[in-house]
Amino acid sequence: MAQLSLTRENHIAIVKFRNPPMNFMDDKTEAELDAMLGEIEQDAEIRVVILTGAEPNVFIRHYDVGLLFERSKAMAERGLKFDPARPVPEAPIHRCYSRIEAMPKPFIAAINGTAMGGGFELALACDIRIVKDGPYDLGLPEVNLGILPGAGGTQRMTRLIGKAKALELMLLGRTLSPREAVAMGLASQCIEGDVLERALEIAGLLAARSSKAVGHIKDLIQGVDNRVPEEGFARERTLFCDLMVDERGLTEMGDMAAGMRDIKDPALDRFKF
Repeated sequence: MAQLSLTRENHIAIVKFRNPPMNFMDDKTEAELDAMLGEIEQDAEIRVVILTGAEPNVFIRHYDVGLLFERSKAMAERGLKFDPARPVPEAPIHRCYSRIEAMPKPFIAAINGTAMGGGFELALACDIRIVKDGPYDLGLPEVNLGILPGAGGTQRMTRLIGKAKALELMLLGRTLSPREAVAMGLASQCIEGDVLERALEIAGLLAARSSKAVGHIKDLIQGVDNRVPEEGFARERTLFCDLMVDERGLTEMGDMAAGMRDIKDPALDRFKF
């Protein structure tokens, strides 16, 4: 049975994860996510992607620890030694999370329940995270098993909330409630009702905007840690001008310019969220 399902609603792709009974992520999840991302990349009709859990109260619980243990035993039995001077190559999960960040289409994590370890790392790779309120554990508690977040969690969480908070959470292996995650800056909204419904509202707003402008903004923000300031400013200037001559930009700015002749013209509303 497939773990990931994809449905389309207008220009929005809704990807749901299901792997009962515990909803763990495993190597099958990685393979299916890799294939699905390829499909999403090639489909020009998809402008926004929502990731969520198909089972009640769980997004993705975490990566299958039993599977990790078997891999650990196999590596130890072979006498493998590891040194940062010889980096380990990327696995499918690492490539998938990097593709999500690099893709011009925005990704929304509609976190409908528990999300720890690899599941929370998937959410961290998304552009917007909204969480359902409730007694759910969110975070990266891998140190409690004598390991560390291995799919980008140490890097992405630190970029979001800074070194001090990231160190506290990951060194202590502490998980957060949905409200704590929002307060700490790991998610933007905590929803008491249907988190997917709210994600669809946000996705609808994004899908109605210029996909080129949305993609350029994502490129500039997701890449800010990988560029020196001068390079970032230069790239921003260039992409700004690219949108200035784009047909959609010309049309929408022209409409607003015409509306500004009358300060009460409703065309001014297009500049508001």
